[in-house]
Amino acid sequence: MTSFYEINGNKILLKQQLSYVAANSPFYKKHFQSNKINIAEIESYEDFKQIPITTKEDLQHFNKEFISVPGDEIIDYVTTSGTLGNPVSFALNDADLDRLAENERRSFEMLGVKKSSVVQITTTLDRRFMAGMAYFLGLRKLGAGIIRTGSGLPGLQWESIERFKPEFLVAVPSFLLKLIDFAIQNGIDYKNSSVKAAVCIGEPLRNPDFSLNSLGRRIKELWDIDLFSTYASTEMGTAFTECEFHEGNHSLLKLIFAEVLDENQEPVDKGEIGELVVTPLQTKTMPLIRFATGDMVKFYGKNCKCGRESLRISTPVGRKQQMIKLRGTTLYPQQIINLLTAFQSLKIFVIEARLNKTKTDEILVRIPEDFAEVNELQEHLQAGLKVKVVLKKASVEEIEKLKFPRESRKPKLFHDFR
Repeated sequence: MTSFYEINGNKILLKQQLSYVAANSPFYKKHFQSNKINIAEIESYEDFKQIPITTKEDLQHFNKEFISVPGDEIIDYVTTSGTLGNPVSFALNDADLDRLAENERRSFEMLGVKKSSVVQITTTLDRRFMAGMAYFLGLRKLGAGIIRTGSGLPGLQWESIERFKPEFLVAVPSFLLKLIDFAIQNGIDYKNSSVKAAVCIGEPLRNPDFSLNSLGRRIKELWDIDLFSTYASTEMGTAFTECEFHEGNHSLLKLIFAEVLDENQEPVDKGEIGELVVTPLQTKTMPLIRFATGDMVKFYGKNCKCGRESLRISTPVGRKQQMIKLRGTTLYPQQIINLLTAFQSLKIFVIEARLNKTKTDEILVRIPEDFAEVNELQEHLQAGLKVKVVLKKASVEEIEKLKFPRESRKPKLFHDFR
């Protein structure tokens, strides 16, 4: 089996990172001491695996203990999106911001952005959000033209596209559908615009077999632009990005050491699904060692047609904590989302998971009051999931309030009340 450890050539950087956290991180000083970890003895991946996993709960409960630089070195404060719990604070110093810029420069280059390109960023650069800032820093380092429209405001987006002629958009996929709807309603010839590709974040575009999922297919059918999938998180400070062949998201050498682990915390084989565990390299302010992301991804190995040595993973097929056991069938919310998105007459929905009286999982899908094809939708879902879920009608206003909660920076299609 080929592992990230063997391919990435990151052994020296990994040892440097271990030495750095052992000397500077209050959390890891205690972590290594209490688990009897001597970093000087770590010479192989088998040795490295002896370090216990760092969890999101560790970050939440001991947040300030992860800070490994003097307070006056900190330049930027951000928070996570809080998808799996309370948002976590994160801090970056000058070196971390330089690293973040290099990460995004390399990511943009991988998907074809050049110095001569113009890129429109339709994601927020405020609200303590790392991604928008990272895109700006990376494009600035690359030297590309940047249009900072921020999120929402389809009219402004199209006015900016007409005025500045960007070839690339950075966008959440579902927002691309809103742009298309606005263009159709307002007579904008969007199919002949300057836009040739979209760098997509926040929502998966592809199935584990590399095919476009229902959301990706819907966008592609309406607007024949190139769609690039990316995957990242605040904690990683690193992106996994598709190349031009769209066969998995590449890791970036020298910036991250990644593991894909099974339920026994052993590396999965090529083609298998496991939890992504990461050790970002060259981070200074809040370094993490063997951080469990909670994201379940498929591991593809190397040998991409592009010839890059980096290994590839899928975008998350689900969250480990969001796994659903429904009458003996294991599901992840994304499977349900893909099926609902594929049903084109259904324009809006949210999914809820609860425990019933017998303390077993129950799924409810809220759909609009005026939606007429309930029986057809039920059959469509049952054929795809092999189990029946409850459909419940609600007002569009109620569904929108659940889908776009005030505190969230992304659409929230799944609510877990278990």
